[in-house]
Amino acid sequence: MKRKTIFRHEAALLLKLTGPILLAQLSQTSMGFVDTVMAGRVGPVDLAAVAVGSSLFFPIFLFMVGLLSAVTPLAAQAHGRRDSTDVFRSLQQGVIAGLFCGIFAMVLIWQLSPLFQILQVSPEVASPAKRYLFAVSWGMPFAGVFLALRSGGEGVSLTRLSMLASFTGLAVNIVANYVLIFGKLGLPAMGGVGCGWATAISMFAMMITMALLLQKSRVEGVVNVFRRLDRTLLQSMGKFLALGMPIGLSLFVESSIFAIISLLIARFGAEIVSAHQIALNFTSLLFMIPLSLSMALSIRVGFSIGRKQPVRMKRIVQTGLFLALCFACVTCIFIATCADTIALLYTTESVVRETAAHLLLFAALFQLSDAIQVNCCGALRGCKDTKVPMLLMIFAYWGIGLPVGYGIGIIGFGSIEPGADGFWIGLICGLTVSAILQGRRLYKMVGRFQDI
Repeated sequence: MKRKTIFRHEAALLLKLTGPILLAQLSQTSMGFVDTVMAGRVGPVDLAAVAVGSSLFFPIFLFMVGLLSAVTPLAAQAHGRRDSTDVFRSLQQGVIAGLFCGIFAMVLIWQLSPLFQILQVSPEVASPAKRYLFAVSWGMPFAGVFLALRSGGEGVSLTRLSMLASFTGLAVNIVANYVLIFGKLGLPAMGGVGCGWATAISMFAMMITMALLLQKSRVEGVVNVFRRLDRTLLQSMGKFLALGMPIGLSLFVESSIFAIISLLIARFGAEIVSAHQIALNFTSLLFMIPLSLSMALSIRVGFSIGRKQPVRMKRIVQTGLFLALCFACVTCIFIATCADTIALLYTTESVVRETAAHLLLFAALFQLSDAIQVNCCGALRGCKDTKVPMLLMIFAYWGIGLPVGYGIGIIGFGSIEPGADGFWIGLICGLTVSAILQGRRLYKMVGRFQDI
């Protein structure tokens, strides 16, 4: 088969998996978009409360996403070996881990209130933000089970199921937001706090939908997942956690730097926080493109390793990174040319809109490095290589990105006025270092498989 034909074939397979994953991710991330837009219509305080509250909740949620995404490479490699028993075992382990992790996350969120005073969040924002967190915490156990079921389905290439479940969650979220935020159907108007309850309800809806779709799929290895557990299941839970914990910590580290930055920026007032949240929220929406591709890359890499096809695995990695660069160039140009219009989608207040459009220009700059680093991590995940990438990410974000951001954004190094700009410069530095380090690690890992 000619080189171009091989590339087109691998690209087609990756994009076929990426499409439904992207739609699923966009649906879930759109819940945050809907929350931000609807809360913004109530007022700047409600928008800032949702921004600060979600900044604390989201890293915990992403830790769960990472931990339970361990199901994907385990299921993908087992699927490549045609071992449905191992697929089933991985999925059940994920459900157990997801349930207990969700309960722990719920209790943890209840303990976050002291952070508002430590980080000097203004009282007008802190009060509704605390109530938002309490509301959203009740959905975490449901989210844990859903994430495990989703990862298992994606591991055996059933990516359309997670897409359908996410569509259901988005629809429920929009309706629940409208009813709870603005006080419809005889209920009191909750403002931004209603976003938290709507998110919790959506998580429950996605869990139920995903369970029903997996059962209906009749694919061996993913049906009857809630039947009586195998006695030996818990004995191998340690291996599952050893793979999943670094992924969860990696996503936590990645998202926590955004959360810390949002909380540090809170000292500059509700308008700056709102503008930062707008830029961050829209960037998160576009980030779903490289993230979805990285998830598809993880599935394809894991499957090729299960089939013992190292040459094909190398082609898959090369194709995935090339597609990531292409998508990143498009999103970079789009953000840079449409920043004002994007900001106008969120708010009509001139100060907030102008500041958000300015911050979006920084977001455009890190599209390339962000796409490369997340897809390198996705390919490494398919190789079951998670510990070293986690350490590299910690160094890049907490050792480079946050210190640079704090130095410029708070202290005012480099003759730049303290404010949100400095933190976005720090993000650019951290993501660039991460892309370089993760790329080097992936290069070595691919070479090892070629020598086997």
